[in-house]
Amino acid sequence: MTNFQRWAIALTVPAGALAICFYVLPILQVLALSVTEPSFGLGNYIALFQNAAIGRVVRTTLVVSAMTTVLTIVFSYIVAFALVQMRPGVRRFAMFLVMLPFWISVLVRAFSWITILRRNGVLNSALGEAGLISEPLELIYNQLGVIIGMVHYMMPFAILLLYANLTDIDGRIIQAARSLGARPFTIFWRVWLPLSMPGLAITTLFIVIFSFGFLVTPAILGAGRVLMIAEYISVQISGTLRWGVATALSTSMLLVVAGLVALAMRHPAFRSAFGGSQK
Repeated sequence: MTNFQRWAIALTVPAGALAICFYVLPILQVLALSVTEPSFGLGNYIALFQNAAIGRVVRTTLVVSAMTTVLTIVFSYIVAFALVQMRPGVRRFAMFLVMLPFWISVLVRAFSWITILRRNGVLNSALGEAGLISEPLELIYNQLGVIIGMVHYMMPFAILLLYANLTDIDGRIIQAARSLGARPFTIFWRVWLPLSMPGLAITTLFIVIFSFGFLVTPAILGAGRVLMIAEYISVQISGTLRWGVATALSTSMLLVVAGLVALAMRHPAFRSAFGGSQK
């Protein structure tokens, strides 16, 4: 082992110790509580399958996460593809607009959507004055409002991930397709889209995992009517003090996410995204 390798290992020891103290140990504590609170056994995990309320929360989380993922991928791909085609000066300004939400608190963004989407908000008022609607639309405090807020939150992340992938595509391939007489739609469908699959794959996985853990946005834009898993866990811990159910649900979420990552990494697109072999 060289001196550089020894120094590299030594420098990772503090970070590894911090990770164990602040990440691994709390997870082990959550796992322990899930099988010891209020009594030892697997009763909390059995309750997850028997409790109708938990079933509704899980279904709501899956539906909202799926819709958020699909809409975020579609809109973000359009924006990222447009960024690739822009002139450098315009692209810099557009990238500034994409990154601007990172500087704004999630609370501010959520309350801004309330101002826009409520019954007497900006959007309903504009549509009413234009004569397009006779009654205010129900755009908030339901699944639609939660999905809008979550898509808005996730889009900057997805745009940057997809843009990084699209800029790696060799422009000579596109030029070759054009020189062979391919139409723009054919070039997109047969060249751009297949070559961007690794970026789409990793972005989709990122959004799905992130959506499972959303708390603030659904709590504000759903107003308790759209209860997702993270908010349900929060209520069980801080409200009803049912630590066993909350930790069992948290552990189950962790296992589901780990399983999704393990299954995803078996797909060539994901291995390619991480620089691995596609075989």
